[in-house]
Amino acid sequence: MATVTEERDQLDDLWADDDEEVGTRSSKYLFFNLGDELYGINIMNITEIIEMERITEIPDMPGYVKGVINLRGKVIPVMDLRLRFNMSEREYDDRTCIVVTAVETAALGLIVDTVAEVHALAAKDIEETPTFSGATRDHYVEGIGKIGDRVTVLIDARKILQAKELQAIKSQI
Repeated sequence: MATVTEERDQLDDLWADDDEEVGTRSSKYLFFNLGDELYGINIMNITEIIEMERITEIPDMPGYVKGVINLRGKVIPVMDLRLRFNMSEREYDDRTCIVVTAVETAALGLIVDTVAEVHALAAKDIEETPTFSGATRDHYVEGIGKIGDRVTVLIDARKILQAKELQAIKSQI
């Protein structure tokens, strides 16, 4: 098992890797686990991965918004993706980490169970999101990725929070 620091170094190496073949249409995704499910976020929306740290709670926030952290002097709201996706809450452990994303003009921390890997997906390996009647996740699912025989949900980090939710959080901090 890799540590959060090793995972962060791997991500840094991939960001620095710009010797991809010309003409190849692929995007790199950070894959993470929530329970037994694998999810991915385009690394272009990720600024860093940090170890779980003390979160200051903010009153009157939705249950999935755990509060804020101080990251090198910058106050960043933190959301537990398990709770956002209506999954059962679980105790944080040494593998739990915060994926810091860039959402519009603000940073947003996403609590995930574990970071799995960074993998490039070609455009042909990304399917459109199937529509499910009444599904609430449709608006922040970017697509379905295929990695060999596995499928994974690709999350659009910019849409995890709707504009009014992001504004409400910003007004509280």
